[in-house]
Amino acid sequence: MSNNKEKLFTEFTAPTTQEWLDKIEVDLKGADFQKRLVWRTNEGFNVQPFYRREDLANLKAVDSLPGEFPFVRGNKKDNNLWFVRQDIKVEDAKAANAKALDILNKGVDSLGFQIPGKDLSRELIATLLDGILPQYVELNFKTCQRHCVELAEILVAYFKEKDYPLAELKGSINFDPIEKILKKGKDVTPVLAEGKALVEALKELPGYKCINVNSVSLNNAGCYIYQELGYALAWGAEYLNILTEAGVDATEAAKRIKFNMGVSENYFMEIAKFRAARLLWAQIVKQYEPKCDCACQMHVCAITSEYNQTLFDSYVNLLRSQTETMSAAIANVDSIVVTPFDKPYEQPTEFAERIARNQQLLLKEEAHFDKLVDVSGGSYTIEHLTDAIAQEGWKLFLAVEEAGGFLAEALKGNITNAVNASNDKRHAAAATRREFILGTNQFPNFTETSEGKQPCSACCCGTATNETGDLPALNTQRLASEFETLRLSTEKAQKQPIAFMLTIGNLAMRQARAQFSCNFLAAAGYKVMDNLGFKTVEEGVDAALEAKADIVVICSSDDEYAEYAIPAFQYLAGRAMFIVAGAPACSEDLKAAGIENFIHVKSNQLETLKAYNAKLGI
Repeated sequence: MSNNKEKLFTEFTAPTTQEWLDKIEVDLKGADFQKRLVWRTNEGFNVQPFYRREDLANLKAVDSLPGEFPFVRGNKKDNNLWFVRQDIKVEDAKAANAKALDILNKGVDSLGFQIPGKDLSRELIATLLDGILPQYVELNFKTCQRHCVELAEILVAYFKEKDYPLAELKGSINFDPIEKILKKGKDVTPVLAEGKALVEALKELPGYKCINVNSVSLNNAGCYIYQELGYALAWGAEYLNILTEAGVDATEAAKRIKFNMGVSENYFMEIAKFRAARLLWAQIVKQYEPKCDCACQMHVCAITSEYNQTLFDSYVNLLRSQTETMSAAIANVDSIVVTPFDKPYEQPTEFAERIARNQQLLLKEEAHFDKLVDVSGGSYTIEHLTDAIAQEGWKLFLAVEEAGGFLAEALKGNITNAVNASNDKRHAAAATRREFILGTNQFPNFTETSEGKQPCSACCCGTATNETGDLPALNTQRLASEFETLRLSTEKAQKQPIAFMLTIGNLAMRQARAQFSCNFLAAAGYKVMDNLGFKTVEEGVDAALEAKADIVVICSSDDEYAEYAIPAFQYLAGRAMFIVAGAPACSEDLKAAGIENFIHVKSNQLETLKAYNAKLGI
């Protein structure tokens, strides 16, 4: 056999980037390349429609391997195993223990216990962990911040009493006073001094993290991805400073820090965020000259977002959380919590929790995501996004550091105000449908009713009431909340408004505009009635009145509105609200004739629907 290996396609010359651009320009037929194909992100940079090897030429992190500093490609070398975690609220220790034992037999290998500080005791922990072998399960605990040291001491004593292999145990205690500053607006800085004592209390449990960065709270408050990245880094650096200044060894301090980060629906960007986070955190820790590179590893628990979940069409939440889980798994995080789909309106049911567990198990057992080590590594697009978002996150990190650090900025209210401003922008974007919420402001379920569901106060309470009045608090109002309030108010009305599509004229245009109008108005809970078309406006109006319509929407082409709109409006004679679907050139003439209502792609959907409800007496 010949030793010469034939290279496929050697007869073809590889096209240059410029040749690709020239071809795209031809295919666009004069359309603006920048407007049509370049993605302008909220993160401060543009994403091109294609990338080539040359775009990665100056990226040093591309040359590293999985498990190697700076860990952009993950902490693991030969697999992508992650912990499937489910959190349990401990109201009764025996019941929580029974639930934990049950779900451990259903695929969970990481438990999160939320324990009220007033209930904490040795007896509670003994009851809670009865029958659970901690050397095989990751155990995570959250309690009142002032009880964290006590909890640590109880756990160590319990594990010793049971003669468990302390060096093999993995878990965490969620100590993060800064989160309370942000979420509650309460200055709890004196509690930060307990960080050193907590680390010392866990010295016999080297596998336990205890200093947490809960940037998931920023994610659930609607921050942009680069903000969560930059702030999480500054947050972690603040804790490193506090611990080392208190006398904790830098290596030990870094190894005790855990990041609980949110993950939203922006699939590729979230993959890049976690990769960039590991890259930048490794660089930050390296400046403290740790004794080993392993101290530079970032340990992340990813939690799917609550911010984009919806009350209506709530099964769509499964689609959101599934892509979010995929992003986190592909990005090689250490553990994942999938938020149950029904959390916006109820304490998650057993069914919802089972589905949430299975979403991860499917990725492991059927898609084999746990076998793939940095599957996104080498992807030109992902590598570019990783570098680009790292740059934006680093800029924000430096800005926070130059302003005095994360704690100082949090106490000034600057962190909270910046995140709340982003939340406001996103709500404004949703109101004008520049940010789509599937099933809410885009393609709502026309026939769905709430069936008594009401938003949980913890999920869409707006700006939290702070405990001192001195500091602002994060606004955790979900993106869909205002649309849901509108739709729920419509449901409570004595009569469900009927919106009738008066379709006439050009077939393609009337169908397109009727579909747009149905989606637009159904978002308020109106009953929409589409039609095949009418020969005259009088026929259409008569049919609308026979259907007892409260709203008549004329759907035609821009050119034909000059012919049809005014006669239809005059024939209707105020017997129902009249709307023109579109923004035709003859709009001023129509307004002069008394027509007030127009809906089109540039309309503020939320404000328009609020105004219509007001006109309808709702």
